[in-house]
Amino acid sequence: MDDFPHHFGYSILILVIIHTIFVLIALLVTSGRDPGIVPRNLYPPVPQDIEHNILACHLPQIKEVIINGAIVKAKHCDTCMLYRPPRCSHCSICDNCVERFDHHCSWVGQCIGLRNYRFYYVFVLSTMLLFLYIHGFCWLYIKRIQGLEEISIWKAMIKTPASIALIVYSIISVLLVGRLVVFHTYLIIKNRTTYENIRYKYDPQVKCYNKGVIENFKEVFLSSIPPSKNNFRSKVSIPKELSESSSRRKGVDLRETYVDISRLLHIESMQRQVDSFLERSSKKLEINLEVFDEIHDRESNWIIDDGSNELGDNSTKISTLVEKLKEEEDDDNL
Repeated sequence: MDDFPHHFGYSILILVIIHTIFVLIALLVTSGRDPGIVPRNLYPPVPQDIEHNILACHLPQIKEVIINGAIVKAKHCDTCMLYRPPRCSHCSICDNCVERFDHHCSWVGQCIGLRNYRFYYVFVLSTMLLFLYIHGFCWLYIKRIQGLEEISIWKAMIKTPASIALIVYSIISVLLVGRLVVFHTYLIIKNRTTYENIRYKYDPQVKCYNKGVIENFKEVFLSSIPPSKNNFRSKVSIPKELSESSSRRKGVDLRETYVDISRLLHIESMQRQVDSFLERSSKKLEINLEVFDEIHDRESNWIIDDGSNELGDNSTKISTLVEKLKEEEDDDNL
């Protein structure tokens, strides 16, 4: 800091901090703003000729719209059940139709569309300028050391390894981010999106959006941002049919649970009777162990599966076993 006259070093530090805060704000606005999501329909649109032909229930996948004298195709989205507006596309990651869809940025974690494209461009541009700023002042600091100590530039670079690390890092970052800035500047000049440039590069319908360089920049940066079509703070209303079906499903689950508990209680009571007779019996009985194993196995299956048909068979086996024990005990008493 003290190597620069008149506390110039503090001004450099304050400026880079302000610039970094601006970059973070641009990132936050880009990632947290609605990119232009088109609300979904609960039901598919009704065909226009449904009144004339009752059987005309098939929706055409493409509608033709005239924009600036050119015919533009509006596709039907089966997921959102609507006809997409011009320049709108469905994002496979966000699973939403986005107006003027550019691309889905994994670094930002958000789709880039109509309502946040200008902020995305400002974020990328300011990030590149920040790296250029750091790169330039690192070299200025090295030249300052060289002039003060009257040494070669290589020795000055050895004295400040942090500046060398920042120079290498800023070069790599400028090469990566700078390509994005150049590419999106080209797209703004042509009034295209990344999606249109990749998929419809040679399609003549894309040229109808080009209004000239100045008008294209005005459209991106100076035009008013349309309000969001979504109220993310509103409560979600559940349709009556879904609520009734869910309540019926809950009632069925409760009845099934009650039946399972009653089965378990019945089996436990029968098993307690068997154990009590075995304890009271003084004579050893030759009991088929396979019956007990089968009963225990089926008891465990009743807890998991629906064993309504097997309940009567196993209950009969337990009852038969209890009756045999009673008869043996009566014979012993006689």
